[in-house]
Amino acid sequence: MKDYIWNPWHGCIKWSEGCRNCYVYRRDTSVGRDASQITRTKSFGYPLARDRRGTYKVPPGAQVFCCMTSDFFLDMADPWRGEAWDIIRARPDVHFTIITKRITRFLQCIPPDWKAGWHNVAVCCTVENQAAADSRLPVFLSLPIREKRIICEPLLSPIRMEPWLGPQIAGVVAGGESGPQARRCDYDWILDLRRQCAEADVSFFFKQTGAYFVKDGRLYRIPRSQQHAQARRAGIDVVPERL
Repeated sequence: MKDYIWNPWHGCIKWSEGCRNCYVYRRDTSVGRDASQITRTKSFGYPLARDRRGTYKVPPGAQVFCCMTSDFFLDMADPWRGEAWDIIRARPDVHFTIITKRITRFLQCIPPDWKAGWHNVAVCCTVENQAAADSRLPVFLSLPIREKRIICEPLLSPIRMEPWLGPQIAGVVAGGESGPQARRCDYDWILDLRRQCAEADVSFFFKQTGAYFVKDGRLYRIPRSQQHAQARRAGIDVVPERL
């Protein structure tokens, strides 16, 4: 089954170093749009939309990635988030994934019936360097979330995350930065994250090389069309024995 994307609002405010070359800003600039202007989209109710036969356009069992052109916990979206949670609550048969840099706002933004977390919601905390890991991951681990994942993308430096890896983390995803202004990603950083995950029995997924990829001291310019394929070709993903 294919993955689905749901963007209830569009636009974002840059939050940290990982946002410097944000792809949303890059794409919006190319069409004369200001990505710092936050707008509610026409597809706000998409997970509840039905076709002419009355069937959900997002079928049961689907994976839905939320707010891929914004951040679900953006403060400027506070007036709309309650309604978005209502939509997620109404589709317990669909798995929603929320990726955020604003994990420190999480407790301010959850619905009153969240309790230990909803079974159909995974929350992924993005950390791009050691400073982000040190500030966000201790908070992330303390939060009531049923499925927690860590996203190291764009990976901008080596990250030591052993203190936060364990059975409470469902997986780690890593990848380089894309775009003409991309910063380099070193394969040694990727391999070290893989090692940490393997030793902690946590799944690891190498998603993409990024545009400028360093391997064995040599810098490679990887075309956008090959960045995911090259990562797959490395064959370094980790699937824990406990899964």
